[in-house]
Amino acid sequence: MIEITTSQRRALRAAAHSLKPVVSISQKGLTDAVLKEIDRCLTAHELIKVRVYDTEREQREALFGAVCEAVGAAQVQHIGNLLVLWRERAEEPEVAGTRKPAASKPAGPRPSKKAAAAKTDKAARARKIVQGKPRRPTRGNRAS
Repeated sequence: MIEITTSQRRALRAAAHSLKPVVSISQKGLTDAVLKEIDRCLTAHELIKVRVYDTEREQREALFGAVCEAVGAAQVQHIGNLLVLWRERAEEPEVAGTRKPAASKPAGPRPSKKAAAAKTDKAARARKIVQGKPRRPTRGNRAS
């Protein structure tokens, strides 16, 4: 079982606040299939919530410890029927040919909306884009 500091625990509890339970432990209790599912979810997400049904508080605490020992996770929080587990994500080794493409950035400054629209509109491509066209006078700033 992984030990975490109180500041790490506080940050993880805050991050887990909006999560929904991804695994449920019910009548059959802690089976191999449930442990495999918890392990798979921890590998994918690092931080997960587990909902426990039909058990008393002492049984839930023992179950929490057993799950964390089995999957090598840290106990973050136990509130009611919810258990929050965290395990640091292991670095996956890169397999040849599965490299992620680098994110492409535009070469120069972004074009204005008029210029971007002109590229897609055939009629607009035919005419020249006029920049800095004078505005029509309004009632408040008319020259008399």
